[in-house]
Amino acid sequence: MIIKNPKLKLSILDSVHVYDHTRPIETLQNVTEMVQLADALGYNRYWFTEHHNVPSMMSTSPDLLSIHAAAHTKRIRVGSGGVMLPNHSPLKVMENFSLLEGLYPGRIDLGIGRASGADGRTMMALLRSRELLVANDFPQQLDDLLSFFERSFDKSHPFSKINTPGDRTLIPELYILGASKGGLPFALEKGLGFVFAGHLAPQLAVPMLTAYRSDFKPSSYLSEPKSMLAIIVITAETKEEAEYLAGPIQLMWAQLILGKQDIKILTLDEAKNHTYTLDEERAKEINKGRFVIGSVESVAEELDQLAKASLVDEIIIADFYPNQESRKKGHRLLANKVGLI
Repeated sequence: MIIKNPKLKLSILDSVHVYDHTRPIETLQNVTEMVQLADALGYNRYWFTEHHNVPSMMSTSPDLLSIHAAAHTKRIRVGSGGVMLPNHSPLKVMENFSLLEGLYPGRIDLGIGRASGADGRTMMALLRSRELLVANDFPQQLDDLLSFFERSFDKSHPFSKINTPGDRTLIPELYILGASKGGLPFALEKGLGFVFAGHLAPQLAVPMLTAYRSDFKPSSYLSEPKSMLAIIVITAETKEEAEYLAGPIQLMWAQLILGKQDIKILTLDEAKNHTYTLDEERAKEINKGRFVIGSVESVAEELDQLAKASLVDEIIIADFYPNQESRKKGHRLLANKVGLI
């Protein structure tokens, strides 16, 4: 039976994972294959994260990955989930995403993050400035970014003399990302879309997303609220298979919250054969809210319940499948079950 919720949309958040024994070129070829499959299956959007100095991820440049994804698809929206604004010049972000919107009108999203997605040393290498490393000036960065898009700097502002590409028609869909209480005020103040990372702070997901819906006021960007819940989804034909596929990421998260350093994502068999310590068992239990794991029937039902509880009409799946074969199969099964096609 197909579970059809005409309001619920599904999307994918890709961190460009480097699977075990996979060469970098193959990793990037996996992106092409996956975004084309998502396009064909009816997923609404395909976003890329921004991470640096993480050997198991190649999602360092969501703008470059977005232009590649858009060029190899026909319908699906693509973009950043998100651009970590503290790492970048607002002008450069605006220039890149204006060009993207111009090349692929109506298909580009800019999700904006308040964190760096990097450790201090890597952020220093990105910024080339010790002062900016501790500046904590996201509010000013966001104001500058939106003013560049809108061409709305006061005439006395030095940036008002900068000629930016295109015009106000080249503004992508704009979202603020949240993984704590800090992102919501910016989404509400500016009247932007809001995406909450339920896999990072599951206990806050429903309160933050329902607050966004209740407090949103129309803006020049949005006439009505637009929100998404991000969460890790692992599905397969049976619950047992899904639990097996989820083994590596469940163990990784258990060790993360226990404060372990230099954590390596294990293979499927290594995770299956791992003997959990008592602390790891407790951590695994605490982590349950980060995941939706199970047969495609149970996952489809749970996603529908999460969407209703958080008042979102879209869920973006944080993709942590252990290999390309399982992720393709999982996304295909779910698309067929909820009736995306």
